[in-house]
Amino acid sequence: MKKIALTVAAVAILGLAACNKPAADAGNDVNAATTELDATANEALVDVNAAVDATNAADAALDNAATAVDNAAAATGNAADAVANAQ
Repeated sequence: MKKIALTVAAVAILGLAACNKPAADAGNDVNAATTELDATANEALVDVNAAVDATNAADAALDNAATAVDNAAAATGNAADAVANAQ
């Protein structure tokens, strides 16, 4: 009976040992996951910076458009004054 119990225990231990990764493999998996996470974070940071740059460029373009509208309104007012003065 002891031989059967030892045989079953040995098979169970070998089965469990086969399921576990060696520590080096587990460490490599962690390092690979960390590297991938770092790369993803860096890509996200680049994307955020690009979005900020695009927002700043759009803001500058809107400011320039507002200035152009103000200048056109002033020119229209000056033209109206010139017409009134010419009469």
